[in-house]
Amino acid sequence: MLNFFNEIVNQIIHGRFETHLVVFIICLGLGIIMLQWICTRILKIIAKGANISYFLLQQTFRGIPTLLGILIGIYMAMEFLDIPPGPMQFLHHLFHSVVIMILTLMVAHLASGYLKYKLGKSSEYYASTSILVTTIDLTVYAIGALVLLESLGVSISPLITALGVGGLATALALQDTLANLFSGINTLLSKQIKIGDFIKLSTGEEGHVVDMNWRNTTIKTPTENMVVVPNKNIASSIITNYAQPFAECSISIPIGVSYESDLDHVEKVTAAVAKEVLEETQGGVKGVQPLVRYCSFGEYGINFNVILRVKTVTDQSLIRHQFIKRIYARYQQEGIVIPVQR
Repeated sequence: MLNFFNEIVNQIIHGRFETHLVVFIICLGLGIIMLQWICTRILKIIAKGANISYFLLQQTFRGIPTLLGILIGIYMAMEFLDIPPGPMQFLHHLFHSVVIMILTLMVAHLASGYLKYKLGKSSEYYASTSILVTTIDLTVYAIGALVLLESLGVSISPLITALGVGGLATALALQDTLANLFSGINTLLSKQIKIGDFIKLSTGEEGHVVDMNWRNTTIKTPTENMVVVPNKNIASSIITNYAQPFAECSISIPIGVSYESDLDHVEKVTAAVAKEVLEETQGGVKGVQPLVRYCSFGEYGINFNVILRVKTVTDQSLIRHQFIKRIYARYQQEGIVIPVQR
């Protein structure tokens, strides 16, 4: 049995090209399968322990286990197989190329993954794409490609010179595109807008920011439509961001009562109804005392504002709806008259 085993090992190590090729493919397959399994287990443990999305970690390390498996397979083939000088030199070049590809992917994915985590930290979802993520990926991939060419013996100096001249011509031809690109980067770096924020532009468009790519910003309106705005228009527009410094905000609902009303009674009834609405309606901030503030003597009655606290600006429609229905019914019960303008 021992002699038989030694004969198989000898055939594998010193066998023909076909035998080496089969062994090489088996090594690659085993390396990829083992690395995929180990990486999946490790990422699940990290996601559970660090409270990070497993999907985000999976996206960050995508492709790396496969390349590591290929690297292990090449290394085992070079160490244990009796390969002729020509194929051995090819495997050496392939080994170095795969190492560069792994490092490039790791740097790009780790940088973009960290950025996605930071951009999506304040919202209920992670940004699928963003201008900063795309820019980082392209930059790292370009550097990795240049290093890979240099390792293969290709001179990159003429290529860099050509890219410099071509980049100048491209910059002149794509002024609007570059303006949108740098406007988007500046907006994100200044933290004026984040993915998931509810904003309103001075031109009237409003909604949640769902994406910022290299050219434009996509806003999802309350009516579920998508508004696409060029980044340079975002940078030059006056923006109201309802998510900063925090999402909670106050809303004011104007009301008027007749001059015959008992103002203390009106204030007491109105505050009670407003508190019920905040406690029982989704979107209202519980535990916050609503305010009633008289503001002016009108032509037909006394005007005042009811100030309520809502969780987000998008919750104000439902709160207004419920408050107006309940206050109207309660005023009728209490005999409080809302003046009619004629």
